[in-house]
Amino acid sequence: QLQLVESGGGLVQPGESLRLSCSASGSTLPHFAVGWFRQAPGKEREWVGCISSSGSSTTYADSVKGRFALSRDNSKSTVYLQMNSLKSGDTAKYFCVKYQTVWYPDCTKYLDIWGQGTQVTVSS
Repeated sequence: QLQLVESGGGLVQPGESLRLSCSASGSTLPHFAVGWFRQAPGKEREWVGCISSSGSSTTYADSVKGRFALSRDNSKSTVYLQMNSLKSGDTAKYFCVKYQTVWYPDCTKYLDIWGQGTQVTVSS
């Protein structure tokens, strides 16, 4: 069974940047779209963005559009979430998810396998 492992979280100040990674065992991840969700304490999990299997298509939530960017290196079975201009409202546990398809522009559909998450805290 494919497993996803997130890394790169941490404590940063407002305005700073972080890059999260989502790595997978095995060789199947390059064949599927991957997304990122986040969940803050006391709140529901919300989608952040998703990227197609080839990396040519992406979708972002309005709350992160223009600040966050998705990319992937299929030779490493890794997907990245570059987060810039971080705000306190970005504080959450971030999860990556593999989809059942190569691409679908609605990031809330066709969810398949989840990682365990990595904590991002933005605080001065």
